[in-house]
Amino acid sequence: MSNKDAYEQKMQAKLEEMQAEVDKLKAKANEAEADARIEREEEIDRLEAKREEMRQKLEELRNSSDDAWDDIKAGAERAWDSLNESFEKARSRFKK
Repeated sequence: MSNKDAYEQKMQAKLEEMQAEVDKLKAKANEAEADARIEREEEIDRLEAKREEMRQKLEELRNSSDDAWDDIKAGAERAWDSLNESFEKARSRFKK
């Protein structure tokens, strides 16, 4: 297995794990009072946009040549860091 393939599998697993966590936040948002629910749903929408960005980077990685994947990997890492940071902020807000 190449480094590219191993990295792709690792990032796909992280993305799937993140989706499961976002689904948990959605369930909590549905239980909230009306005003809080709106705020939480907006937060989830922002998270899902970042998750989609990460999914697109992963797709770029899959379709990249072995020569270009290092450059795309850097973009995928930035997208993951942004998604993870947004998720942590959202999770902390949901605990309030």
